[in-house]
Amino acid sequence: MRARLSVLSLAALFFLAVLLVPTSSAQEAADIFVTPVPNAPFHAFVDVQRSIVQRDGSVQDFKSYREIGRDSHGRIHNEHRKMVKGSSNKDAKLLHVHLYDPQTRISTEINPDTQTFWTRTMNHPPSTVPPQIRFEGSAGSGVPANEFTKEEDLGIREIEGVPAHGVRETQTIPAGAESKEIPIVDEYWYSEDLRINLIVKHSDPRTGTITLSVTQITRTEPDAEFFEIPEGYVQRGLRR
Repeated sequence: MRARLSVLSLAALFFLAVLLVPTSSAQEAADIFVTPVPNAPFHAFVDVQRSIVQRDGSVQDFKSYREIGRDSHGRIHNEHRKMVKGSSNKDAKLLHVHLYDPQTRISTEINPDTQTFWTRTMNHPPSTVPPQIRFEGSAGSGVPANEFTKEEDLGIREIEGVPAHGVRETQTIPAGAESKEIPIVDEYWYSEDLRINLIVKHSDPRTGTITLSVTQITRTEPDAEFFEIPEGYVQRGLRR
């Protein structure tokens, strides 16, 4: 399978990070997409590191983390937490939990603040591969070749004991009359075993950088309650 850029499915939109700091749209799209595939259970954490270029040129650092997992049936758990300053000792507040069951196609969104949840049945199942660049055996994303785009095959390395294949894409904005050349870099490390990206990086000198890294991977069956609505939570209806 050639590397290529895929279109985000509706279900994939649930996984885009909810991060309460100013960001570019490209930064917001950088995420670890947990694919709902069976027979590949795991539990892990995602470490999120972000730097934001301010209007005055200064850079502010933020961090967060979240818990992710998938069981043998393909049920997935993904959560979003608030970003905190890089120097802060505060815990990243849990904002939202998303559950999805591929057998029923029921997607559930949980709000810990109000102890409520919403459900919807997806018309189509989400993709079983991440929505970013994907590849097998060779580089090449399917993006039309041009003089401003460069793709590199980074080979295979182990991440948290799991083999992953890396690709880096650099898009260069040409220098203007009053501006220097601007390189925008995206990097992905994809695990064929887990069918998810283990590292996603996006860097743009104008707006900042974001790095998401999957850590503390345990390739065993998570507890069943990890994929269930917490006791006492109230349903607030269906979302269409």
